[in-house]
Amino acid sequence: MRRRSAAALLGLAAAMVVGCGSEDFPNEQRPPVEEELSARIDDSKVVVSPTKVSAGVATITISNQSSDDVQLDFTGPSDRSTNPIPAGGVASVKFALSEGDYRVKPDVSSITSGSLSVGPPGPSAQNELLLP
Repeated sequence: MRRRSAAALLGLAAAMVVGCGSEDFPNEQRPPVEEELSARIDDSKVVVSPTKVSAGVATITISNQSSDDVQLDFTGPSDRSTNPIPAGGVASVKFALSEGDYRVKPDVSSITSGSLSVGPPGPSAQNELLLP
């Protein structure tokens, strides 16, 4: 009986020691939630929506409703380009956008450029549930 009591006491003491720890967590904050944007290309202009987003990773879904294959160049603090998007096609690209203003320029001269304003990074997604 004494062995069982001693073993139980030893187990309880070990559990208490393991339960002690620092209140500071060394985990880094998660990055902001990815931005979701859309862009439409028609025969006259490029429209990006929304026009103002936070810095960080952004997924841009582009619908080419023009009669030409179009490549978009995002020029600004960090330059990015898409592959040619076929007429009537849809493409999705993922970019890491830096803070600043971007010009969204098509490679077809008859189509007017669009714009995109990128602000500071958004808040951490640390406490957001059910994120991919």
